[in-house]
Amino acid sequence: MTSAPTWLSLDRNGGDLTGQIYRSLRDRILLGQLPAGHKLPSTRAFAASLGVARSTAVEAYDRLRSEGYIEASAGAATRVAALERMRPEHQRNDRAPVEEKRSDQPSYRGLFRPGVPDVSDFPHAAWSRHLAARSRSLRIHHLGYENPTGIRELREAILEHISVTRGVIAEPEQVMIMPSTRAAIDMLARTMLRRNGRKTAWMEDPGYPAARLLLGDAGAEVVPVPCDDQGIDVSRVDGGEPALIPALIYVTPSHQYPTGATLSLPRRLALLEAARGHESLIVEDDYDSDFQYGSRPIAALQGIDRAEVVAYVGTFSKVLAPGLRVAYAIVPRWLVSEASEMLHRRGVAVSTHIQAALADFINEGRLRAYLRRMNQQYAERMGRTIEMLQSHFGGRLVISGGNGGLQLAAWFCDETADDRAVVAKVNASGYGLMPMSDFFIGRSAPGILFGISRAETVAVERLAADLRLVLG
Repeated sequence: MTSAPTWLSLDRNGGDLTGQIYRSLRDRILLGQLPAGHKLPSTRAFAASLGVARSTAVEAYDRLRSEGYIEASAGAATRVAALERMRPEHQRNDRAPVEEKRSDQPSYRGLFRPGVPDVSDFPHAAWSRHLAARSRSLRIHHLGYENPTGIRELREAILEHISVTRGVIAEPEQVMIMPSTRAAIDMLARTMLRRNGRKTAWMEDPGYPAARLLLGDAGAEVVPVPCDDQGIDVSRVDGGEPALIPALIYVTPSHQYPTGATLSLPRRLALLEAARGHESLIVEDDYDSDFQYGSRPIAALQGIDRAEVVAYVGTFSKVLAPGLRVAYAIVPRWLVSEASEMLHRRGVAVSTHIQAALADFINEGRLRAYLRRMNQQYAERMGRTIEMLQSHFGGRLVISGGNGGLQLAAWFCDETADDRAVVAKVNASGYGLMPMSDFFIGRSAPGILFGISRAETVAVERLAADLRLVLG
């Protein structure tokens, strides 16, 4: 008798044994752990090894076959199907090289723009199937006004994903679905400023310019808090003065934007203590921490928060594609009612069929498989960009970060360098680079922020040549 695979452990009390078998096999296939052509045992042998009825195994196999994960013909063994999305990058057909153009026609428009994912490998077919299926069969309770904070299926799917990958601890009622990170920051800022009457917001310096504008538009007086290679340092702002006590503190602790620094544990504890002492809300923007190269993802600040002072913000714009327009905030329990009211008042919502399709996409294991593949590609492109900068500009630029995310910061050794002028000249070829000076509120330091998501070899070589021409 065939022995049961060690990785397939059924929860006999959990019900839906067919679903458990289906999901276990599907996930192994999507992760490449059951490769194309792998022979599966017969349904009779498989059922016997698991101690379930043969009909249970047959139904699971039929479901996998109907969705294209496995294939079999009469009289032949059942095998894992050859799925294009499972093939590693080096086995795919090379993409067409970037076409050379005249100097008045930029060849690489926006290729190195920071924070933008590569959508060329987006799983269009799988997403289209989920979207079409949900568009045809939305449940009646999804079609009314009863879900201003998002449908429960998506909230539960998001929690299941980030509890494993990011260590987030929450209940579905704390999850609020929104069309963008900006909408989430705006909602949280307006809620907190209205709640306690304070007008001060602390944020990292350097930091995300859009967050600075959103906080200001909400009525906050933004106080810059310096960052270094250990992240934000709240000891460097005097929170004892009433005018400086923050209503909220905006941070990107896992992968500081734009420097790439990771907030150290002592700084994390100091930040949590400052928020607890001031009765402030920390807005943790975890914008691209699904992408970590050479290490496990950094655990979220929210996961070690025991005073409920952290609101966790995530987005699928960086993970999948900006066009999906889906983000979320996980708010402390004491803020759920007020945040929901603010969300409803501002009329911010995501289409329910998009939410339902995304929930299916996550639950089917598509998101995990996609992240696994893109992490490999982005790691190679990050390494390629770092190698280029170190080999050609090692004496002029110092790299920070590079262990994750979609951008890489490089600082000029010459602190008098005019990074805005350098970037403007290089961007005449359309690269989309950004000067580091643009991210500071207070005293700035010159540097360049490179997007790495589309850093193919030809484009990197061309960028190196153009950067050499500008720097001399």
